[in-house]
Amino acid sequence: MNKKNLKKYCFIGVFIILIAVFCISITPVTLQNDTFYSIKIGEFISNSGIDMQDHFSWHQNLPYTYPHWLYDLLTYFIYWVSNFEGIYLITCLLSCILGISLYFISTKLSKNYIIPFFTTIGALYLLKGYVTARAQLVTFILFIFAIYCIEMFLKTKKIRYGIYLIFTSLLIANLHCAVWLFLFVLFLPYIAEYLIAIILDFFIYSKFKLLLLKFRIKILSNNPHNAEKVSNLKLNLDELQDKNIKIKIRREKDLANPYKIRITKNKATKWLILIMVICVLMGFLTPIGTTPFTYLVKTMQGNTTENINEHLPMTLSNQTEVIVTLIIFLALLILTKTKIKLSDFIMLAGLSYLMLISRRQLSMFALIGSIILAKLLIDFINTYFKNGIEGFNNFFTDAKTLLLIIILSICLSYYEGKDKFDDSIIDEKDYPVEACDYILKNIDLNNCKFFNEYNYGSYMLFRGIPVFIDSRADLYSPEFNQLSDDIFMDFIDTSNIGKYYGDIFKKYGITHVILYKDAKVNMLIEKTDSEKYKKIYYDDNFVIYEILK
Repeated sequence: MNKKNLKKYCFIGVFIILIAVFCISITPVTLQNDTFYSIKIGEFISNSGIDMQDHFSWHQNLPYTYPHWLYDLLTYFIYWVSNFEGIYLITCLLSCILGISLYFISTKLSKNYIIPFFTTIGALYLLKGYVTARAQLVTFILFIFAIYCIEMFLKTKKIRYGIYLIFTSLLIANLHCAVWLFLFVLFLPYIAEYLIAIILDFFIYSKFKLLLLKFRIKILSNNPHNAEKVSNLKLNLDELQDKNIKIKIRREKDLANPYKIRITKNKATKWLILIMVICVLMGFLTPIGTTPFTYLVKTMQGNTTENINEHLPMTLSNQTEVIVTLIIFLALLILTKTKIKLSDFIMLAGLSYLMLISRRQLSMFALIGSIILAKLLIDFINTYFKNGIEGFNNFFTDAKTLLLIIILSICLSYYEGKDKFDDSIIDEKDYPVEACDYILKNIDLNNCKFFNEYNYGSYMLFRGIPVFIDSRADLYSPEFNQLSDDIFMDFIDTSNIGKYYGDIFKKYGITHVILYKDAKVNMLIEKTDSEKYKKIYYDDNFVIYEILK
């Protein structure tokens, strides 16, 4: 290994360590609500298998789709072996794998190892709200791996990348089928570029006219009396073909150095379409039936997406980091001579649109957008800097510059992680730990029906207390359970005082109520209905009532 390569690998090693440290700093210590039901469902699957029924709410005969059954099972095994601490450590590990994988894939696709470090840190900064012990953290890794496999298949035409894509589809369908259909969104920009290139060729080279001339020549050639017409048509055909040759030469020069967008007609895309079809078939290789095909469609048809924060449209005025990122993209594409592949442009436009209509898609915009941004920045540097990317690399591989990068990265990691040093794995302000202790000791669970709130229902079912609702929103909506009652919307309307809580309690036969102390319903009970409710427990954060008959 020569000195230059040794220096390169040393710098890559330093960047990997800095990325890993930053990933750990943005990984929350405190578990969020989905983790609790994942453990409990994983335990049930381990003991009883998958029966497509819910066993944790007190509502009768609710069908459950087990949309991330494999992730739940793995989460339970981790918890069984190493408790909550193990889940936190695995989350840190997955966060590091995500950051390092994103860096390596960016280096491979951009052919540079400096720029991807900065774009990766930027992407992780945008992603910090999504790094948690949920199935999405695993699928993030699989999605960026899928992008790499698509790009490498089109570049090398090696079948192993197609096999990797098929296996990735199978994994996502079983780990987190709610996002499985998004995998096929990643194929679309490449297929669209190929189809656009074909359509452009068809019109630019007058292929319809060529086919028509050849057809007429073939038909007229069967009759000797048409010899003169055939001769004229052949002359027209030769002229058109000569014209196309000149167009082709001129167009090849234009395509080699386009004004803004590079369009490539990669013939391997036909095989990529076949791979995508095989990936679709992987959706059947699950123990949950057709759920991978129907889950997202049913979710979009219901009301849950209108009432859960991560599904709501993004308000840009509250997202300074996103505004800055979009400005960088627009500046590079509009104000400079930087060029972009058509597939990257379609991908970027599509992800931006998805992000604006659903804030949860910020995660995919950050991940895949960072890879595209790395390529754009390298093209920008090569266009406007005298020594191009080589000069840029030489500047940033200077010892003093590297030291500055290390100091800034450590400071950023400390800033992101300092508030987590004293966090507990279970936050008793958010989850009714002591209240559940009281319930398990003093209330007969076989003869009660609790009304609880959405955010801590998963913790209650983790403790073995049947719930009114939890963060499995799909379970409680008519699109999934075919019930006439919309349990999810009844909860939303009750908690927002859109419906009188007493009517809802009577409708479902509620016997006990557990609420946050600052919940609107609790405030109304204390001020107007205290004679109908017996307060049997309270602490600094939660209160429990028994409904008097």
